[in-house]
Amino acid sequence: MLRAPEHSLIMALLLLYFCLGALFVVRTPAWQAPDEPAHYNYIAQLSTNGCCPVITPGDWDSAYLSALTSARFAPDLLADLDTIQYEDHQPPLYYLLLAPVFSLTDGSLMALRFVSLMIGAGVVLSAYAVGRQIFPARPQIALGTAAFVAFVPQHLVFLSAVNNDVLAELIVGLALLGMINYLRTPRPGRAALLLGLLIGIGFWTKTTVYFLAGIVPLAILLRWWLDGLGAQPRRLRPLLGAWARFLIPALLLGLIWWGRNLSVYGVPDFMGLATHDVVVADQPRTADLAAEWGLEAYLRFAAQTTFNSFWGQFGWMARPLPAWSYMLIQLLLALIIGGWLLGWTVVRRDAVQHPRERRAIWIIFAVTVALTGAQYLFFNLEFVQPQGRYLFTALIPLGVWAALGLDAWRRLLVRLRGGIDGPLLRWAALLPLGLLVALNLFVIWRELPSLAP
Repeated sequence: MLRAPEHSLIMALLLLYFCLGALFVVRTPAWQAPDEPAHYNYIAQLSTNGCCPVITPGDWDSAYLSALTSARFAPDLLADLDTIQYEDHQPPLYYLLLAPVFSLTDGSLMALRFVSLMIGAGVVLSAYAVGRQIFPARPQIALGTAAFVAFVPQHLVFLSAVNNDVLAELIVGLALLGMINYLRTPRPGRAALLLGLLIGIGFWTKTTVYFLAGIVPLAILLRWWLDGLGAQPRRLRPLLGAWARFLIPALLLGLIWWGRNLSVYGVPDFMGLATHDVVVADQPRTADLAAEWGLEAYLRFAAQTTFNSFWGQFGWMARPLPAWSYMLIQLLLALIIGGWLLGWTVVRRDAVQHPRERRAIWIIFAVTVALTGAQYLFFNLEFVQPQGRYLFTALIPLGVWAALGLDAWRRLLVRLRGGIDGPLLRWAALLPLGLLVALNLFVIWRELPSLAP
């Protein structure tokens, strides 16, 4: 049950999210979000020809794309925009959800963006729910997590654009929430089944969420281990049964899509990724760039670009934030990291005993972040893709940790005041996240217009 101040604050946060997101929808020039034309054309093909498109040679034209992005999608170059179809290998769920809106609005890009924004609200709410489940007595952590997820400028760009990342992130958020529930529920069999259905839906959403198929069995293992800490000895049968309840529905749903891909692209290309790599073969290659620049120079470039584009680098990576913006972000990160150091040294001595499943949750979070990072590295082994957005599937764990870092300063202040706390102090700990809101306003009014042709 939410208390009145907490309820008002989360509602205000959602209202602010919708206001800022709507401004991004309206003020971002058409097609000036990475890959938006290809995602749009997938929806158009579904609406015209039914499910599902097949990626083929010619769906990627690097010369045409380069001309479009260089000219900021000038109207006189858009005659062949519908030929940009290099996302046709993607699983279809996001596009199927948006196809009716496409048909009802005669293909309105803005209407499709607003649907993405509404799905993004689910991502924000799932982030809030995750924080609330872990720290029910510290609602500022839940609100801080939601604020971090909602207001990272680059993330808000993607939540208000046409792309399937937004639905993929919702799947991740719901899966994290489901795994936390699984660690606690008295009915783990039912929870395992629901997680299997959710991950099966994820198989129909985007390959970037496939790593969840490895994390859920880990959560099941952790629950089995925790249950064995009591009087009852551990037995393998409950563990194997829970894994089966998860895997059977997940694999049954996945096999439908994978079977279709095998029939279209051939064995063993069950995700269509091998065919996709052939179609986009003339993309810049990591090995070529590293050989040309030198490995050290390339790694510096990749690290800087990844950092910048995680927080904000707009258009098709053409418009980074001003240098002073990244300096402010670095100060925010220093505050968060400093809070973490406080939490592990000064403040930790005053901490109450954690629920026993808290450590299991941290393991799940750490593996989520690690696998997200591994995916990012895998993407960049072949093609030059140092884009921070590939880390957004780990944004909820990162948001929880950011909120904890900021709240540690409040806990230190409470300790210095002899244990005196209050609602104002509790919520004031999150004020540094207001920097992200201010940056979004700056982007909306100063940066986005510069992307217009």
